[in-house]
Amino acid sequence: MIGLDNPPVFLNSAALVCSLGQDIEEVADRLFASPPAKGENPFISWTDRYSPGRIMPLGLVETALVPVVSEENTRNNRLLATASRQLRTSIEELKGRFGPHRIGLVIGTSTSGIAEGEEALVLKGSEYRLKDKYRYEDQEFSAPARFLAKELGVTGPGWVVSTACTSGGKALASAARLLRMGICDAVIAGGVDTLCRMTMAGFSALRVTSDQLCLPFSANRQGINIGEGAGLFIVTREPGPVRLAGAGECSDAHHISSPHPEGRGAEKAIFLAMEAAGISAREIGYLNLHGTATQQNDAMEAKVVNRVFGDGIACSSTKSLTGHTLAAAGAIEAVFCWLALQREDRLLPPHVWDGAIDQQMPPLTGLGCTVADRPLQYAMSNSFAFGGNNLSLIFSRE
Repeated sequence: MIGLDNPPVFLNSAALVCSLGQDIEEVADRLFASPPAKGENPFISWTDRYSPGRIMPLGLVETALVPVVSEENTRNNRLLATASRQLRTSIEELKGRFGPHRIGLVIGTSTSGIAEGEEALVLKGSEYRLKDKYRYEDQEFSAPARFLAKELGVTGPGWVVSTACTSGGKALASAARLLRMGICDAVIAGGVDTLCRMTMAGFSALRVTSDQLCLPFSANRQGINIGEGAGLFIVTREPGPVRLAGAGECSDAHHISSPHPEGRGAEKAIFLAMEAAGISAREIGYLNLHGTATQQNDAMEAKVVNRVFGDGIACSSTKSLTGHTLAAAGAIEAVFCWLALQREDRLLPPHVWDGAIDQQMPPLTGLGCTVADRPLQYAMSNSFAFGGNNLSLIFSRE
């Protein structure tokens, strides 16, 4: 639990690349524009690139990425390079003030360089072998942090968080701890994940992927659309536009891949975050739902949100626009909250679905509210992962 008992921590700058756009300005323009019509979504690509013979809707990054000239040239790292370039000026200024050794780096990922490992496998006779000069280091979980530290020239503490779908959000909580312990003066934190065949095959084996556009919380939901992307923040103790007001983390350890049906751990994480922020449920003006469009996750989350907030809280799942970006999701959705908190027009991230209310779930009448009913002071983002790993983050407008 991270909150008021410690010096405040601020999210000073943010960077983003995902299916909505190649930089934070483009993403913001598209995120808060009129949502796509029912049954349409220009931000989702249809392809069998990662599922041969089965065309699936994916949140692909189709734009050109910043090239990586070193031997660490993986798609994961190219996504990180593309996102981090948006922060380069600020990072150089911080290095000049604090020194590279006082700048930390925490990145969430789950795929790392797996796609390159898949490409390196070749069939020789009756067995698969790796191509010559294949770098196993590119597939290690530590690879993104190692690469980005070199790319940015920072030498403070750095590591990777890999807790599935909470990874990118937990990186922000880790950054706050580094700052509050005085180990760092600034931390670059966020998440990155890229598509690969193993991811698609794994989620398909669990029978949670959909061949149609995902419909979070709909009675017609059929499962996840997988996506890719990167979201990064510069986190410091220096006042900025948005404060990381609270973080609640726990694990219910209910099942290796399914959430607790009543959401015991999810609810605990939400209350821990509110306790850390020193606020009540009624003060939160917008909730970014985990909202994967699977039967079990949406049913669990609806129960928890209804119990904690009642049925009227303004909320949405943005995974219809980006796909489920796995380890990057918590960071990307934190950026969406960061953007919403700074808007004067009170516009909120949309909920793109077919409007078919699932009568088997507790009601969420604020689902899809596109304009906050009051100036937005607090926003929350939920992330729930395999193994019963739960995270809630609360952000405050300063």
